[in-house]
Amino acid sequence: MSPTKTVLILCTGNSCRSQMAEALVNHDLADKARAVSAGTRPQPKVADGAIAALKQIGLATDGLYPKDVEVFLDQDIDLVITVCDNAKETCPIFPKPVRSIHLPFHDPHGEPVESFIAVRDAIRARLVPAVKEALGL
Repeated sequence: MSPTKTVLILCTGNSCRSQMAEALVNHDLADKARAVSAGTRPQPKVADGAIAALKQIGLATDGLYPKDVEVFLDQDIDLVITVCDNAKETCPIFPKPVRSIHLPFHDPHGEPVESFIAVRDAIRARLVPAVKEALGL
């Protein structure tokens, strides 16, 4: 079996979209890909709406917390995905070539939980298949 590929999902605050994407990739592509997420300007905590949207479909949220992208600069990353336009513009330069994809999603921060659910479903429908295709899974 081939080694698990690592996907870094970047957003500005690492509190909504990138956190939901991390949980979804780790659930839907378990044993094939490992997702981590980070932000260019991480917020103090994961948004309550993101946690609620993930728990609604039975996904674990333990261990989800905003992280600075610098934490991952020296790690082996197979794919970088930016999920907001600001992160794409400020995405750091990695020490080695890393394939990157930009898949923007609406920022539900501060909106009702229904907005988080809609973004969660959009991430599952678009980002998870994009990871599979990009990594040949």
